[in-house]
Amino acid sequence: MTPEPAAFLEVDARGLACPRPIIELARAARHATPGTEITVWCTDPAALLDVPAWARLTGNAYVGERERDAQAFALTVRLQASPGPHGGPASASQHASA
Repeated sequence: MTPEPAAFLEVDARGLACPRPIIELARAARHATPGTEITVWCTDPAALLDVPAWARLTGNAYVGERERDAQAFALTVRLQASPGPHGGPASASQHASA
């Protein structure tokens, strides 16, 4: 069973081309706590590949595409660990120095 999210955030990246949706997602992740679900609203079809790849590369979980309307789609990730400097999980050395 998947635990309930700690919080929900939305990033409005509609109208932004690659790589901006990922940049905005990473920015939101840096300020969020583990367990937070971040939904990115996008119009760039590249985000359908980029958001899951970002989640995988940063150690977070891709929840999936939750909604879609005529002009945009919503892609959600759940943060698994404290974000590091690039929006991914912090390394053990970063935790030790914090």
